[in-house]
Amino acid sequence: MVQKYQSPVRVYKHPFELVMAAYERRFPKCPQMPIVLDCEIIKDEILDHGARRNTSRRCKLAVDAPYLFKKIIGVDVVYFMQTNYLDLANRTLSIEATNETFSSRIEIFERCRYYVHPDNPDWTCFDQTATLDIKNFFGFENSMEKMGMKQYTQTTLKGREIIEYFIDQLKSEGVTHIERWKASDETIPSELSPIKLTDEADTSDMLDGDFIAKHLGNLSPMQESKLLEFHKLCKTTSGIDKCPTYQTLLRFLRARDFNVEKAMLMLKESLVWRADNNIDELLKEYKMPHVILKHFPGSWHHQDKDGRPMYILRLGHMDVKGLLKAVGEEGLLKLSLHICEEGMQLIQESAIHLGKPVLSWCLLVDLEGLSMRHLWRPGIKVLLKIIETVEKNYPETMGRVLVVRAPRVFPIAWTIVSTFIDENTRSKFLFYGGPDCLHMKDGLEQYIDSQIIPDFLGGPCKTLIHEGGLVPKTLYKMNSEEEAQNGAPPHEHHNLYKTVDVRPGCIHEVVIKNNDPKSVLTWDFDVINSDLYFTLYRTTADLPAKNDSSTSFFDLSGFEEGKNYFREEPSTICRHKESVQGSHVMNSADTYVMHWFSPASSSSSSGPAQLMYFYEVLSSANYKGSMTSLQSGCSALSVASSCQSR
Repeated sequence: MVQKYQSPVRVYKHPFELVMAAYERRFPKCPQMPIVLDCEIIKDEILDHGARRNTSRRCKLAVDAPYLFKKIIGVDVVYFMQTNYLDLANRTLSIEATNETFSSRIEIFERCRYYVHPDNPDWTCFDQTATLDIKNFFGFENSMEKMGMKQYTQTTLKGREIIEYFIDQLKSEGVTHIERWKASDETIPSELSPIKLTDEADTSDMLDGDFIAKHLGNLSPMQESKLLEFHKLCKTTSGIDKCPTYQTLLRFLRARDFNVEKAMLMLKESLVWRADNNIDELLKEYKMPHVILKHFPGSWHHQDKDGRPMYILRLGHMDVKGLLKAVGEEGLLKLSLHICEEGMQLIQESAIHLGKPVLSWCLLVDLEGLSMRHLWRPGIKVLLKIIETVEKNYPETMGRVLVVRAPRVFPIAWTIVSTFIDENTRSKFLFYGGPDCLHMKDGLEQYIDSQIIPDFLGGPCKTLIHEGGLVPKTLYKMNSEEEAQNGAPPHEHHNLYKTVDVRPGCIHEVVIKNNDPKSVLTWDFDVINSDLYFTLYRTTADLPAKNDSSTSFFDLSGFEEGKNYFREEPSTICRHKESVQGSHVMNSADTYVMHWFSPASSSSSSGPAQLMYFYEVLSSANYKGSMTSLQSGCSALSVASSCQSR
């Protein structure tokens, strides 16, 4: 496999001629680079009356490898051929190097360039590329690749230091300026232009090393190389109209362990998603629903000690079910994406303000109040979808997650959710259990300045975070009677909840054909505006088509209770504004019917009952008493039905 390396641009804030004088002092030996044992000049020619100089050297290098490895390959030193093409007229130096030793087994090619900075003629730029192709090396191909690239990257790190060292040495000797080469009328005929053996330096795609330090932080030479490769690939890939920022590219690279091909696939899918969902306009167009403003317990709050914007979420105070029923799955997802977009903007602002790299944000999660009601399957499913969407499209934006006041039930929730979180992200979670705010406050001060620790955690700082609390059922999304009369379809939260009107004297039935004995039927529903009776039936007969909402399947001729249909759960009255959750083991491969009936008269209201319901069938293979199959409100594994008022 061919290994490739490309460096970012290194900028020397010195003129080209002074850098060249420093470069020449590296030969034949350089104390700062002991791996180079000697360099012998094979050919040295001056061309065009001094305008160009071509120099070839045979360089002797020590093998930086374990003693046993050197004995196996039978050498202690290796030889490289290096050719320099110096163009004083155009102020460029191109260097090409190839291996002489083991050339039939290994191909190494390196190219370096020194050239004048495009914006400042008194500065000099440097970049390099290299390839390593090991065809056959005594069965040590993989080890040799790793060792070769490791040694190469270590050597490149020293290059800039060495040039600066020799420039300082020249200055100590009184050499601070070297005149540029100038052609005279006698040396080069006017009709001849300078001959160039190398390409012009193309800086349009190059990444400045100073930019890396200021905006991206510490990167290894190989990481820098992969970032450059990714950037160039983006600029030449169809379907990408505008190449993302280096910060964005770096995040996608990190999410795919600096595999450029995998990062490109991930980026392209994310760009399509952003375009399809108009994400670039989300900050301008998103209007936060009233129920979110009043009942969502989360907000941005200053920065942590590393300058990361910090978001606080009081998850234990959140009515997940109420919010989901009020704004739907799409509403919670859009809120989460809006927070992510705000985070990206705040990251950029923080980096500019601090003048240092800030690439991620911090999340502080308060779990006080977390209980089994939060382990509600529909809510967990929505949470997992949000996590999946965020990790696909905002990779490596979470710098640290501080989880505080984690109760005993938290390990159950963490077991469910953590398997869907990227391993790199999981490693950023720090947990503080128990209710002791004072002890926890001491731990938080490692990451958050004491002056901005929230008051609800024992700190002095007030926050703008709402307390959350139960969402009034009057804010749930329901179809109005007028909408129903106009033929509006039932409101659906992306097929999670369905809403129907059940008029007095009418019924609503859901048919579930079960082909998996021992599977578990779970349900969750709310009754608004009236009362309903709920019953679960099972039938061994085929059910005919039925359009009459006032008649049950089992009112039809040919159906006899106890013979071909059975009450699996007794009829239970569910009162106005009541929330009901339950489950039932479907032991038979029969048809089950969820049946709701609205009595002809109700003390609660004269209008139709509004039913918002969700159900799910858990397969017998997956339902082994696992915690993920608990219905809302249960505190023990039970296969019996339960009706509970929230």
